Amino acid sequence: MDKEFKNKKYWALILGGSSGLGLATAKKLAAHGMNICIVHRNSRSQEEGINVHFEEIQKMGVSFKAFNTDAFNPHKREQVIEELKVLFSETGCIRTLVHSVAKGNLKPMLSEDAPTLKTDDFSLTINAMAISLYDWTKAVFEANLFAKDSRIISFTSEGNTKAWKNYAAVSAAKVTLEAITRNMALEFAPHGIRANCIQAGVTDTASLRMIPGSDKIKAHSLLRNPFGRLTLPEDVANAVYLLSKDEASWINGCVIPVDGGEHIS
Repeated sequence: MDKEFKNKKYWALILGGSSGLGLATAKKLAAHGMNICIVHRNSRSQEEGINVHFEEIQKMGVSFKAFNTDAFNPHKREQVIEELKVLFSETGCIRTLVHSVAKGNLKPMLSEDAPTLKTDDFSLTINAMAISLYDWTKAVFEANLFAKDSRIISFTSEGNTKAWKNYAAVSAAKVTLEAITRNMALEFAPHGIRANCIQAGVTDTASLRMIPGSDKIKAHSLLRNPFGRLTLPEDVANAVYLLSKDEASWINGCVIPVDGGEHIS
């Protein structure tokens, strides 16, 4: 395997990297020689299983650091940034910032027997799943931790244009995430930073399974996908890897479907 990132002092900072798309991305980039920093939030009961994956990454011969902390807390974010300054010393830098966090409300707008969406639910979801991308990007930028050629990558979904029951708050967050990404692609470009969204196909992750009716979503996706299967976390990780390569430097401000053509049918 070509480890093109080895010995370049490159790091990937992955927000939400203990499972799903984020974890698959961490493993893929580590396999190609990129050092990995994961910010995640998990309970003590989950740590044993997660550490198995983290040890797998470390065995790939890269530097590794994990922070089990609240990525949405400004004070905690600053603590992580300060630790990264020490960890990187004067030579390390963030080549790829991956936003893979899922925290939001999956409530209906109308219901006679269940709680419904409130303004606070929208605010929490949009802040966590969209605005936090800007908060982390700005913090890393102001700390001068980005590489001269760096990539910001976040994950959106078809909920950006389609209406799914119980998905209104997350849908609003995805649209906001894409708008923020486009503007970062414009305003951070003079500093060597590229920003793109990956629109992943329906992927059987813990986040998907939290959506009411997710089994129906998966079944429908199997019917409409040209390849007759769901998207895998590894499919998305492969795309992050491609966007992290030198050859992807002219891709900026895009929403890129990674779904085997699911979106065309």
